[in-house]
Amino acid sequence: MAAKRLIPTLNRVLVEKIVAPSKTAAGILLPEKSSKLNSGKVVAVGPGSLDNAGNRIPVALKEGETVLLPEFGGTQVKLGEKEFHLFREEDILGTLHD
Repeated sequence: MAAKRLIPTLNRVLVEKIVAPSKTAAGILLPEKSSKLNSGKVVAVGPGSLDNAGNRIPVALKEGETVLLPEFGGTQVKLGEKEFHLFREEDILGTLHD
């Protein structure tokens, strides 16, 4: 079976959650709540929603950006062996930058 690619509709954003390591390089187990932020990498974005006049409002996020995610919400999607989450653009809290 060929790998599937999901293209979100409207203003939806497909995100792969960034999982914090569960142990240090020295092998010390870290508590589950020690992860800094609930973040993810944008994998794909929809074309945007339509306004009342039928004009497309593009999604402000771009593929590859790191975003801050809400603690709850989104739709879990499994493609092959990987797990992703689908969020509406307005549900994403912000972008993270170094």
